Amino acid sequence: MAKKAMIEREKKRQRMVEQYAARRAELKEIANDESKPMEERFKARLKLAKLPRNSSATRLHNRCQLTGRPHAYYRKLKMSRIALRDLGSNGQIPGLVKSSW
Repeated sequence: MAKKAMIEREKKRQRMVEQYAARRAELKEIANDESKPMEERFKARLKLAKLPRNSSATRLHNRCQLTGRPHAYYRKLKMSRIALRDLGSNGQIPGLVKSSW
C-alpha cells in the first residue's frame, strides 16, 4: 500500500491538470502558431511558464486504483499486477483464470 500522502498528491495533480487544461491548450496553440508575430508567441510562452508546474499532464503518474502502487501498472485495468493477481485468485474478475501446471 502506497503512502496516503503520495496518493493524495497524485489526486491533487490530476485536479490541477483538469483545471488548467483549457488555458494551457490555448496558450500552446498561440505559442506554436507560426503566422502570429514573434512578440505575441513569446508572451504566450511566458504565460505558459507562469502556470503551476503540477498543471502539466506530464507530471501525472499512473497509480493502482486499489493500492496506489506506481509500478507494474496495467493501463486497461487501472491496477497493478499484484492487485490483479489477488482479485483473480479470489475469482472476482470474470474470465480470468490463474494458471497452474
